[in-house]
Amino acid sequence: MAASVRNGRSGNLPAEANAFIGRTDELTEISGLLGHTRLVTLTGPGGVGKSRLALRAAHAARRAFPGGMWLVELSELRNPDLLTNAVAQATRLTEQTLRPLLEGLCEHLAGAPPLLLLDTCEHVLDECARVVQELLAHVPELRVLATSRQPLGVPGEHLLTVAPLPLGEWDDAVALFAARASAAVPSFALTDANRAGVAAVCARLDGIPLALELAAVRLRGFPLDRLLEGLGSRFDLLVSPARPRLARHQTLRTAIGWSHELCTPLERLLWARLSVFAGGWDVEAAEFVCHGGPLDAEEILALLASLTEKSIVTREGDGAAVRYRMLDTVRSFGAEWLGGLGEEEAVRRRHRDYFRWTARQGEAEWLGPGQRMWAERLTAEHANVRLAMEECLTAAEPETALELAGTLWYFWFACGFAEEGRGYLERALRRTHGLGPEHTLAIWTHRLVTVVPDDLDAAESVSAAYVWLAEERQLPVPALPLTGASLAVRGESARSAVLYGSAPQWPGGGGGAEFYQLLTLAVQAYLLAGQGAFERCAAVAERLRADCAKRGELWMRAWGDFFVSLSGIGLGRPDEALRSGREALAAKWRVHDRLGAAAVTDLLVAAQACRGEPLLAAQLLGVSRRLWYAAGLPRLGNSETTVFRREYVRRLRAALGNARFTEAVCEGHELGPDAAVTLALGGAPEPV
Repeated sequence: MAASVRNGRSGNLPAEANAFIGRTDELTEISGLLGHTRLVTLTGPGGVGKSRLALRAAHAARRAFPGGMWLVELSELRNPDLLTNAVAQATRLTEQTLRPLLEGLCEHLAGAPPLLLLDTCEHVLDECARVVQELLAHVPELRVLATSRQPLGVPGEHLLTVAPLPLGEWDDAVALFAARASAAVPSFALTDANRAGVAAVCARLDGIPLALELAAVRLRGFPLDRLLEGLGSRFDLLVSPARPRLARHQTLRTAIGWSHELCTPLERLLWARLSVFAGGWDVEAAEFVCHGGPLDAEEILALLASLTEKSIVTREGDGAAVRYRMLDTVRSFGAEWLGGLGEEEAVRRRHRDYFRWTARQGEAEWLGPGQRMWAERLTAEHANVRLAMEECLTAAEPETALELAGTLWYFWFACGFAEEGRGYLERALRRTHGLGPEHTLAIWTHRLVTVVPDDLDAAESVSAAYVWLAEERQLPVPALPLTGASLAVRGESARSAVLYGSAPQWPGGGGGAEFYQLLTLAVQAYLLAGQGAFERCAAVAERLRADCAKRGELWMRAWGDFFVSLSGIGLGRPDEALRSGREALAAKWRVHDRLGAAAVTDLLVAAQACRGEPLLAAQLLGVSRRLWYAAGLPRLGNSETTVFRREYVRRLRAALGNARFTEAVCEGHELGPDAAVTLALGGAPEPV
């Protein structure tokens, strides 16, 4: 297999939005350090360009890290306890295991050398230091490039202080200002006539890149001489002698403050209210959260466009996928202003209520044609969902936390965030002792996200506890189907068939009631397959597929495809198994179900082997192992895990010989998740 096929773990680095200017010496030094130092931390004040320098350095070092280059943006993270979750999410590790997540992350990153770029660590410094130290200790190939206003304090850390740009007329500060000014005002050009004026502006702004970029945009409304004059007067007005700061920090705040002063009153108000978002927002969210008083919802889109033109807000994506965000330093300024207005509590509550409403909408529409959209939308809003959960948990409203955590069952369960969901549900349940529907739904959801292959005893005990609770309080008992499933996974088919009964009522209503009916069919198919009743299994799976097709549902429909594929293998119909298995894999990958994708790939190994394609089957065996790693369950990707896997390993070794078999498995295993899925679906992985 070609090298371009093997090297599939390219990572998640975003493209650079504009040309990178200067910093040649720093880039050279970082490149050298990453060759022999395992942790490099770029330090310096806000706005000095640490994040952009780290991103440029990572892009330049791409070829040195075939294990992937992973950016973890931490500015949006408010709860340090979720730092490991944030790293797992960024590196595409699905949380479907009850073992410590950090342990799974170490296994996930092992192999070809990876680079982890941790951006903006200072507000979660202690947890960053702990996680980085663990990762470096257990992943020998790993390199970490961090940005922080303070050192992490980890043994072996190499610090590189990022200074402002050089200020001479022919130096980087002038070049950066000129480049950004030309982008903002196409008629602007750096000439011998205006070079001294540009250099004076840069000197007034101390060569701080963020301040230079904000000032360059001002040329849309001011000629260069007026810009320099305005900077001088406003520095004197905006710097308070009562609040002394470091000169560079003061310069940056003054530059942002001048941008603030040049905004209209409504733009300033929107800027302040937008500061409550974490990780970005779309227009609908901004209209709901930020309207009120003098600010009408209908005005917000135009005001967002104006703030984007002023470089206060950045715009990402196109069409329905457009999102906005602010740099952390700019957002902090807005948050201070919001606090001064006395609106922080009210706007944060509107933020919480909007994402409660979003969660309910997603739950109601999950089993329908919008399922993929909801999976992508909730994943994009993950930072805001976390913020809403934290707001519920810190406010004196534990029932609200229960309701939100329970309503998000589909996000935790189907989108790969089971471990995080369990944490929120347990925190909320510890704070309440109620009998209401929110409590019941939260307990059911907790049990649902506990049913994972790694700890079936825990799943069954949680299920039994729920039955006891339901009997004590005369609540509905939607527990037996999943209890039966947990037994069936361990091979106790006879006992599970006795326990398994008709589906009771779902505790929460809405889309969950329909989901529970479909889940019942999936469990039936599972039990029948475990008993070798493949004709009956296929019939139940076809009913599941038909019920899902009526709704336009993908996630559970893919389990129907899975059981049709499994039945095809059991009945000696490998072409049918391959076709249904590929349909299942495509759907599971679209809705970010890594565990489901790994399980389906196991079937594709068998289907290709039965079709007389031993080389491809062996490569897919390696792909399966990689996907089980991506799902956080590497144990299930081992060759000796099941009789099923042992048998196909034996067959493929016999067909290919030990050496070629081992080589083919390694070829599949070295693929990144996206390239692996491409191969499993019948295509050639894209070259890196």
